[in-house]
Amino acid sequence: MAEVLQVRNQTISTNKVITLLANYQMLPQFLCEVIIDQAIASFTCTSEEKANARQQFYEKHQLTSESERQEWLELYEMTQEELESLTTRELRIEKFKRASWGYKLGSYFLSRKPSLDKVIYSLIRTKDIDIANELYFRIWEGEQSFGELAREYSQGLEAQTNGLLGPTELGKVPSNLAQILFVSQPGQLLSPIRLGEWVVIVRLERFIPAQLNEVIRQQLLDELYKSWLQKQLVELLNGGLISLN
Repeated sequence: MAEVLQVRNQTISTNKVITLLANYQMLPQFLCEVIIDQAIASFTCTSEEKANARQQFYEKHQLTSESERQEWLELYEMTQEELESLTTRELRIEKFKRASWGYKLGSYFLSRKPSLDKVIYSLIRTKDIDIANELYFRIWEGEQSFGELAREYSQGLEAQTNGLLGPTELGKVPSNLAQILFVSQPGQLLSPIRLGEWVVIVRLERFIPAQLNEVIRQQLLDELYKSWLQKQLVELLNGGLISLN
């Protein structure tokens, strides 16, 4: 049995490495990286891209001199070709993402837009319906501001921001509250609503429609990529496609 790793006075064999990866709950991540390498194998980079990626890698790992880079190669038992493959890996992953899902972003964005739209809203939460009703009428009649009452009475972290929350994607707001905000008009004060254990007073301050800009494009690409990778991992684990020779 081949001995592959020496850690202090411990020699770890190939079979033991696999066992340890499983014990440390690192095997799925290891398999994901293998899946990624297989997927990006056909993607290449230009000479300029390789040079830029190499420089960024050297700066990140503080490999500023040739001797330091050589020591690094010897430590990890890598060839120069393997190092170059490593330095361009993230770039090749991005190329794979865009080649695989770039053409789908328009339709995918439309399906995700209701969750990507952002809201800024004010919130007061309490567990006492009578207090909620009292606070609602104080705000409605202009006796006190929403912020004042949220600071004094709200029982969540929003008390620290005068009740103001956001900008927050609707998809990250609790679903029942998101539905309420989605159909509200800016400035509309809603009467107390029971949401689970809480009674809340809500006012939508601003609705910010999502746009398919570069930030959102990258977010959607990452979502599709992670979904694909998870499916690939499940197929690998459940399909008997792993063996140790």
